[in-house]
Amino acid sequence: MKENNVHEGHRSRLKERFLEQGIDNFEPHNVLELLLFYSIPRKDTNEIAHDLLRNFGSLQGVFDADFNDLIKVDGIKESSATLLKLIPAIARAYATDKYSTNCILDTAEKVGEYLLDKYVGEKNEITYLLLLNNRFELIDAVKLHEGNVNSSLISPRKIIDYTLKHNASMIILAHNHPNGNAYPSMEDIESTADLFSMLSALDIRLIEHYVVSKNDYYPIIHSTESLKMASKDNRDFFRRTLEEQKKLNQAD
Repeated sequence: MKENNVHEGHRSRLKERFLEQGIDNFEPHNVLELLLFYSIPRKDTNEIAHDLLRNFGSLQGVFDADFNDLIKVDGIKESSATLLKLIPAIARAYATDKYSTNCILDTAEKVGEYLLDKYVGEKNEITYLLLLNNRFELIDAVKLHEGNVNSSLISPRKIIDYTLKHNASMIILAHNHPNGNAYPSMEDIESTADLFSMLSALDIRLIEHYVVSKNDYYPIIHSTESLKMASKDNRDFFRRTLEEQKKLNQAD
């Protein structure tokens, strides 16, 4: 009974600390400990929190861990593993709701912030198509493909159909590298140039194709690195886009 009272007192203090100060000054094990209060009502969750961090290395590692790996940790049952897996999913849902349709994505920074939130906790490679009106307001974000993202699998027909269906004035493509850096492959660069040309012939304006990692994003079209890596056939395309961007920057 005395031990239960000690646990209850500790739980109350940790909850009050969160409500008064927020979570910014919490250690990673405190975050997990507090979260597990809601799936493990009558047990000390401090040691379980430490075990999770020892097994998966970091807070992010815990939330990104596979469900079946989580339930192998002593003290973690299905309800706790489900709660842990909910966190990145809820974070994505929150970010998506925050960026409702009609939010304005008129700078690379705004698009990058949107995409980083969009891909929070995603373990699979996903390609998104962002549809914008002529005021750079977001009309919709469509998932084009999930799985192994090979640029050749990005269907021009789907892009054209969605663009026309939503009467979009311009579009942005994005795909993620869940376990790598935000750096395009040669295939990404070549296929982007080919896709740009194909869509331009149909008066569809592809303003950028981003590669997104966990903490960074990379614009393929407006990049000096893409110009360096591009084949001879596509080098002029990247040179023109960079020159156009330079003129726009000077005009601003």
